[in-house]
Amino acid sequence: MVNDRTVGRVVRILRRRKGMTQRQLGGACGLSQGAISKLEAGRIDHTTIETVRIVLSRLNAELSLQIFWREGIIDRLLDERHAALVGQTAHQLRRFGWVVAPEVSYSEYGERGSIDLLGSRPAFGALVVVEVKTDLISLEATLRKLDEKARLAPRVARERLGWQASSVGCVLVLLDESTARRRVARHAVVLDQALPARGRAVSRWIRQPAGSLAGIWFLSDTTSGNWARVSVSQMRERSCESPVLTPKLPPSSTRGDI
Repeated sequence: MVNDRTVGRVVRILRRRKGMTQRQLGGACGLSQGAISKLEAGRIDHTTIETVRIVLSRLNAELSLQIFWREGIIDRLLDERHAALVGQTAHQLRRFGWVVAPEVSYSEYGERGSIDLLGSRPAFGALVVVEVKTDLISLEATLRKLDEKARLAPRVARERLGWQASSVGCVLVLLDESTARRRVARHAVVLDQALPARGRAVSRWIRQPAGSLAGIWFLSDTTSGNWARVSVSQMRERSCESPVLTPKLPPSSTRGDI
């Protein structure tokens, strides 16, 4: 287990390996020699995580945090919140006529994965690929997998639902909280290009999917009624109650909600 003293020892060892004095390391980090001395002594009660990250980065190292919860396993707590957000998203999609399938796995030419939610509206010839994140940690990996899923979704729908989608929506669902919004703002240059639609634009497309869409949808994971307590396995059972094959639309059919 890594504690405060261990962090201090690591900083001291790495500093000495680089042949730096405490004053030199402090100067490179915008800190005083005294601040480095306290850090190396393990006295980091009043040191910010960002400061520790800066010092370690100057020593070609990085900080990885792990949280221990006295009341149980922290991963279980995170999974519960993710499940609640998935349930909220599925609920919102079904409100507007989408047939929603959770955890749709795929394996195509070495590309493997699982789509959190795959929504279909045959009357519009539309699919929506939804990636649900309670914490946006690796932006590059998230965008890469989301692009892969959106690219393979029409093939998945054709093989499993029996009809060819004419448009695909790609939606990243994030918790509607200040932390998520700050991270989106911080990476605006990348996200505005990859997922430009926001708020009302996403909501309008969900109601009336015309053409393709790529965007970010902020939703709350708070419960309203019983739907948020429905597990993913229960959602899967419900999706199986729908016909396995959705009839293909004849060419002369007029698209619209039925």
